[in-house]
Amino acid sequence: MGNSAMGSERFALRSRRVVTPEGCDARTIVVSGGRIEALSAYDAAVDCPVRDAGDLVVLPGLVDTHVHVNDPDGPPRVGWEGFETATRAAAAGGITTLVDMPLNSTPVTTSVAALEKKRASASGRIHVDVGFHGGLVHDNTSEINGLLDAGVLGIKAFLVHSGIDDFPAAGEAELRAVAPLLKKHGVALLAHAELDHIPPASLPNEDPRSYARYLASRPANWETSAIRLLLDIAKQSGVHVHVVHLATEEALPDLIAARDYRVPVTVETCPHYLYFAAEEIADGATQFKCAPPIREARTRAALWKALRSGDIDMIASDHSPCPPDLKRLDTGDFTKSWGGISSLQLTLPITWTAAMRFNPATTFNNLAQWLSTFPAKLVGLQQKGAIVAGKDADFVLFDPDAAFTVEAESLHHRHKLTPYAGQTLRGVAVQTYLRGRIVHERGQFPVQPAGQLLARAT
Repeated sequence: MGNSAMGSERFALRSRRVVTPEGCDARTIVVSGGRIEALSAYDAAVDCPVRDAGDLVVLPGLVDTHVHVNDPDGPPRVGWEGFETATRAAAAGGITTLVDMPLNSTPVTTSVAALEKKRASASGRIHVDVGFHGGLVHDNTSEINGLLDAGVLGIKAFLVHSGIDDFPAAGEAELRAVAPLLKKHGVALLAHAELDHIPPASLPNEDPRSYARYLASRPANWETSAIRLLLDIAKQSGVHVHVVHLATEEALPDLIAARDYRVPVTVETCPHYLYFAAEEIADGATQFKCAPPIREARTRAALWKALRSGDIDMIASDHSPCPPDLKRLDTGDFTKSWGGISSLQLTLPITWTAAMRFNPATTFNNLAQWLSTFPAKLVGLQQKGAIVAGKDADFVLFDPDAAFTVEAESLHHRHKLTPYAGQTLRGVAVQTYLRGRIVHERGQFPVQPAGQLLARAT
């Protein structure tokens, strides 16, 4: 298989395992002008050059709607991530579209002016397509209409302190105030669903290195209470609420009941909640710190069950990097460590590896739904998310049987610290196509940054 720097080239991609909404079958995909022109039988004659992918699984390019790129940067957060490094990592992992969260950049994306600075910073530096969420904080409700008109793909709010003072939590009043506006525009309210007004019942010890202590400090009822508030807002206003990074099974009964009453709510979880469990995390291992925290093995099993049943809709990375010193590995102090996990490049193999371990009935169509089709639908990117005629020719050629051990230096995001270092994973993103162009192939990036900035149609 060769590369073309020209996305306008007309060619056919053939594989014995092409994942479409109808299933996984031997197919030939005809690509023209960066779009999928047609799907044909595997052995159909075509009037263009053919690239044969053999037995590699051709999935739709992944769509990650929860990525913290941290760009542009500036005091007090200098040297965190960046559009160039984050999107290289994305391309290497088969992600062809990512949506940037409105923090931890400088400035945070809570105004149109800040959004324009972010777009300017990204322009010409992105290896995959990039869209943006706007942010809702306690004092910017007057900015939300402008952000929507500027084409943000979602509005993100924290119901608890975000970890940085320039992105404060939104209160119930702000959430209810913007809900009708978001409903009018057809844009989801994405919510970090923790409410800390319920003090933890007790902490098991006073050791700041103790993972059990950190876990107890952010109990599951913080999530359930926040989700109940969000469900009430969705029920009263009709706004689409999207719960990001669900980390507890205790909220599932409320979410299931709300859906039974047609309350517009969707849910994501993250690879780290599906792969790790609290019992496996050593004291002082602050590379595992995130919020909400990674809970026990029983929660991991319940989250997999909910994915299988459709009670959780999708998976997003919540790639949340920081300079390594902020993880405080030298002291192992969970109370002072930055909370966030870097895994952008690894989402596909993490998910596949964990699926084979905890939910072996998982199919390639499940992967496409969780990692591409539903995320694209969430943010209104109709041209993304599935191998269907007329959509963008975004593909990842995936070898599900290849295994590798994660070596930090092989990761393309800026800072290499990750809890997956040393883990043996199954599944390799061999080649990534963005609008008909090969943007990644076996660790190499054969073209200059070819990503486009995406905006919601207004």
